[in-house]
Amino acid sequence: MRVPFRKMHGLGNDFVVIDGREAAFAISPARAAALADRHTGIGCDQLILLEPSERADVKMRIFNPDGGEVDACGNASRAIGLLLGGETRIETLGGMIEAREAADGIAVDMGSPRFEWDKIPLAYAMDTLVMPVGWEELDQPCAVNVGNPHAVFFVPDCDGVDLGRLGPVIETDPLFPERVNVNVATVEGPDRIRLRVWERGAGLTRACGTGACATAVAAMRRKLVDRTVTVALPGGPLRIDWPEGGMITMTGPAQTSFTGTFDDADYPL
Repeated sequence: MRVPFRKMHGLGNDFVVIDGREAAFAISPARAAALADRHTGIGCDQLILLEPSERADVKMRIFNPDGGEVDACGNASRAIGLLLGGETRIETLGGMIEAREAADGIAVDMGSPRFEWDKIPLAYAMDTLVMPVGWEELDQPCAVNVGNPHAVFFVPDCDGVDLGRLGPVIETDPLFPERVNVNVATVEGPDRIRLRVWERGAGLTRACGTGACATAVAAMRRKLVDRTVTVALPGGPLRIDWPEGGMITMTGPAQTSFTGTFDDADYPL
């Protein structure tokens, strides 16, 4: 049986999207990892599986290249908003989000951030605004959950950090029982942040929508930037808005790269 798919990306963060709303698609960690493999599969940063939802327009399931299922992906949310068009309510493991067309791309309401230590989650209680921990030159991060857990480090030059080495060390530290996304950020002004992200289960990425949201929120909490800020990632910029007491809105582009099909038997469960 041939299975149709769509290859999409947001700022270079790329996805294989399979629509299982009408014809169910069986998935497992091994199958997700095989499809995501860039040498022997289709290749992507995340596999996105759409399923029917009783509470929203669609249910979005997200699988990292290691096969692990995760709660949220901001860039994928914009891609699905583009795919479905109009105003779309999307169910994820991290909660409900809403996507809509905007003048400069797709805007996604990402919900309210969480800061309690047990909601990140952390292994034990501590202040999440300025955490009293560190790994070599990276210390005193801010912890934020925006549907998935993030640690945000503010540094003079994020490009000078060996994130490929330190990222996996921090991601798998016992302090983070569900692992963590690692963000290194440089504030360039009250309305601009430069950011690089080590994504749990995926590694270095050209763009991370939830990372941009978490970093912007962390900078706003520390009063380093205004309530609207541009976050410049290697793949391009995202605009993040977080009014006091409100939800985070992320706005940026998404595109379809190509469509195709694959033989279901080539990727066994």
